Amino acid sequence: MRVVVFGLGGTIAMGPSDVGGVVPALSAQELVAAVPGLGGLGIELEVVDFRRVPGASVTFEDVAALAAAIREVRADGVVVTQGTDTIEETSYLLDVGYGGDMPVVVTGAMRNPTLAGADGPANLLAAVQVAASAEARGQGCLVVFADEIHAARRVRKTHSTSVATFRSPNGGPLGYVVEGAARMLQRVERRAAVPFVAGNAAKVAVVTALLGDDGSVFDGLADRVDGVVVAAFGAGHVPVTWVEPLTALVERVPVVLASRTGGGSVLEGTYGFAGSEQDLRERGLISAGFLDPLKARLLLRALLGTGVNSTAVRAAFTEAGR
Repeated sequence: MRVVVFGLGGTIAMGPSDVGGVVPALSAQELVAAVPGLGGLGIELEVVDFRRVPGASVTFEDVAALAAAIREVRADGVVVTQGTDTIEETSYLLDVGYGGDMPVVVTGAMRNPTLAGADGPANLLAAVQVAASAEARGQGCLVVFADEIHAARRVRKTHSTSVATFRSPNGGPLGYVVEGAARMLQRVERRAAVPFVAGNAAKVAVVTALLGDDGSVFDGLADRVDGVVVAAFGAGHVPVTWVEPLTALVERVPVVLASRTGGGSVLEGTYGFAGSEQDLRERGLISAGFLDPLKARLLLRALLGTGVNSTAVRAAFTEAGR
């Protein structure tokens, strides 16, 4: 068995700085060397020191370069270590563009190596075990954290400091790491991959529905972006003051309707008032289904980069939002 580990930095690889606080410091090789039991798995490891940046500073260009590197890998699995701030986004972006069977597993840490009970070594060990497992094949990109195996398309960071921060509100974990083995309790369906397009500069804004908002946030927005995701109230509702601006906006750019709640799907026809999910869909907004606003933004940006028409965008969201 052979697994390739790509290190991007993040809390899992941080150390003390001269000015206080921790900063990216450990190479991917140093990170792997510090994991107890990793050398005894009988798994050949190739380690790539890909980036050394905080999770908050990972860019689209970084993820595109990582995806290209992963496509060149000939191994049983891939592990990516990075900062947790953007794991729910980078893992989904990798998942959107990945169509292979080889497991791609993203992990990190909430407690840096200078703290008692640092969780990075255990997470990295579990991630390698999952990446090398036949059980994880065909499941796209996964996030492994605290011995839980999550689908990238579902997972969210839900707490600023807890080591159990990653949760999948829609469906729960796919499985667990038990006694060093991946145990999958459920599986996700294969979906069509959206290829990374070199130089994709599409700009997609996320606009969050807020109590009493007057809709002025949409003034001139269509001149500055290529698409918009509305993070709506509840099951897909917005203030009545947003209805006319959204009607005008959807004539200019694709507008996707997602729920800001973090769990559950946008509905289709339960409510019929102005600004309801039924009203907005009839005005041309595209339902994100179960996709949260952050993931909807990434999918829309990827689609816009390929130059597809509005019909293809709608079809892609129908598939991805299930």
